[in-house]
Amino acid sequence: MSDKNTGSGLEFLESPEGLAGEINKIEKSLEKNRNIFYIVGGAILGILAIWFGYRYYVSSQDEEAQAALYSAVFAVEADSLNKALKGSGGSQGLTAIADDFGATPAGNLASYYAGAALLKQGKFDEAIERLKAFSSSDLLVQARAYSLIGDAYMEKNSTEDAIGYYQKAVDYKPNAYFTPTYMMKLGIAYEKAKKNTEAMEVYGELIEKYPQSSETLNAKKFKALLEAAAE
Repeated sequence: MSDKNTGSGLEFLESPEGLAGEINKIEKSLEKNRNIFYIVGGAILGILAIWFGYRYYVSSQDEEAQAALYSAVFAVEADSLNKALKGSGGSQGLTAIADDFGATPAGNLASYYAGAALLKQGKFDEAIERLKAFSSSDLLVQARAYSLIGDAYMEKNSTEDAIGYYQKAVDYKPNAYFTPTYMMKLGIAYEKAKKNTEAMEVYGELIEKYPQSSETLNAKKFKALLEAAAE
């Protein structure tokens, strides 16, 4: 009777000599590649050490930034814009916090507040730079930042740029509370750019999607005026 295992490639399992030979081959392979394993393993450990070290550094930096940000935000809310931006009483201002702690959440938020304050001061280019440096996955603040950039571009008469950022604000996590306001700004920017068809489309979409919004009445009025002018 023939051996069923013949030709299976596993004959060494039934042969002590064959099994020893296979083990010897594996040992030689491991010895040959030992340096590669050490290098790869060392690289992985190095990356992990850098990552955890960075996370610890950012965490400790954020605590310091949050403490500095508190007084600066209080100054913004009190409309003391110069104090908010430049700092006072030994406290850093928003621009310094954003520059020194930009990798932290508090430093990132300082860029937003600095941009808003600079916009109020009429420093539109600086405001745009600060607001563009801000980034968030927050439901509301990121869209607000896009809208403020649009406002700055409108003040600079860069209408096409304003349209782009108002559109970003409209598209970012739409909601019934703030999106209608951004849509009104977008429609007005289209009107300023003499793109009345696009403006009417925006007003129409606002009316359809957000009928309960306080902006809907304005959208109806502006749309009616454009329609009358087109007749």
